[in-house]
Amino acid sequence: MVSAKKHVPIVKKHPKKWNRHQSDTFKCVPSAWRKPKGIDNRVRRRFKGQLVMPSIGFGSNKKTRHLIPSGHKVFLVRNPNDVDLLLLHNRTYAAEIASAVSSRKRIDIIAKAKALGVKVTNPKAKITTES
Repeated sequence: MVSAKKHVPIVKKHPKKWNRHQSDTFKCVPSAWRKPKGIDNRVRRRFKGQLVMPSIGFGSNKKTRHLIPSGHKVFLVRNPNDVDLLLLHNRTYAAEIASAVSSRKRIDIIAKAKALGVKVTNPKAKITTES
C-alpha cells in the first residue's frame, strides 16, 4: 500500500454536521440545513447564543478540500477494470468500492488493488467469510 502525498494538516473549521434551526424541537422539521427566512428569526439575525449559519468562511483549505483522513481523495470503483485507472495516481486517490457491487466482484477488485498497490477505503464491506 502506497502512502498519500505530503499535504498540509487537514483542518475542519466546523467539524459538526450543519443542522436546521428547530429540527431538534419539532418532528416535522427535517435536520437537513435550510437557510432561515423569517422576518423575526433569531438565527438569521445572528443573535448571540443561537446557531451559527454556514457561510463561506467555514470552507476548507483548497489544498485539503476533498481529502479523507489518510490524505487520499476518493475514487468510486464499480468493476475491477476501474482500478487500473489509479495505477499512476495511487498516491493521490484511494479506491472506494460502490455499494451496488456484488461480493464476487468485490473480491476481484480488492485482489487487483493489492497487486497494483492501490488503497481501498472499504475492503471489508459485504464480503462473507466461510466458517
